[in-house]
Amino acid sequence: MCTHTPACPDSRATDCCTAHVVADRSGQGWCRLCNGIILFDDGHYLTPEGHDQLIA
Repeated sequence: MCTHTPACPDSRATDCCTAHVVADRSGQGWCRLCNGIILFDDGHYLTPEGHDQLIA
């Protein structure tokens, strides 16, 4: 649950990849966002529901 003000976008929102980073593993090529999104350096992201998406 996001505690940021204003709240980070939900993982199903079109701007979901703008949420705050809560775990930075850029050395491994990924980071986890506040809304549960796993964002990869190649432009793909994985939703908490397990869907693989490409940043538009």
